[in-house]
Amino acid sequence: MTDSELLLEVSGLSKSFGSAMAVNNLTFSLPKGSIVGLLGGNGAGKTTTLSMLLGLLEPTSGSISLFGHDFISNRHAVLHRMNFSSPYVDLPQRLTVRENLLVFARLYGVKNAGKEISSLAADFQLLELMNQPMRRLSSGQKTRVSLAKALINRPEFLLLDEPTASLSPDVSKWVRQRLSDYRDQAGGTILFASHDMREVELICDHIIMMSRGKLIEEGSPEALKNRHKRNSLEEVFLALNENGGGA
Repeated sequence: MTDSELLLEVSGLSKSFGSAMAVNNLTFSLPKGSIVGLLGGNGAGKTTTLSMLLGLLEPTSGSISLFGHDFISNRHAVLHRMNFSSPYVDLPQRLTVRENLLVFARLYGVKNAGKEISSLAADFQLLELMNQPMRRLSSGQKTRVSLAKALINRPEFLLLDEPTASLSPDVSKWVRQRLSDYRDQAGGTILFASHDMREVELICDHIIMMSRGKLIEEGSPEALKNRHKRNSLEEVFLALNENGGGA
């Protein structure tokens, strides 16, 4: 694969907090137009990795190249081409759904913001909630608003941290289809962090498995299952962890 086909290249990425190593020498790349799962249990280093890729944390060591730019030293050159969603990061609770989406549309310089917001509200079944303050919404409703916010600027790179948490199975399925459609129609690249291995298997082209801050395996879902002679990604992950990260 040529450099022009890669959206993100991470090399030797590490982050320590005192004596604790949260991410340890992580190296991987994302092809343009892919949906890649960042998979691991609690404490695996997924959220720390996402935080470095968003410019919220400065790495202890290593490099990040995004859209061909050195992201660590010049993240402001590309932040407008990205977006992020997590049910664990609250939007302003006193603002209404409409006000929140309008604020972020303006922050990203979205043209025809009203039209874009109306389209996303319809897509994410938010029309009846637009004048409700965020604090009055259920956790599932807040998750849908957060996902709509994440698409407000039609990002080329979308980072998602447990995007379907608090959603019912049918709505989770609908969200996965919406994300797949977004990739297919807009050519966006999605990094999808989760510990829900079945969900990752359903939506992702490629999997990066982490444990204790390290990359322990990667490949397509089918390749990983075949390589380790297992029936599911969960079985692959459990087997790797039982063997200290080796097959």
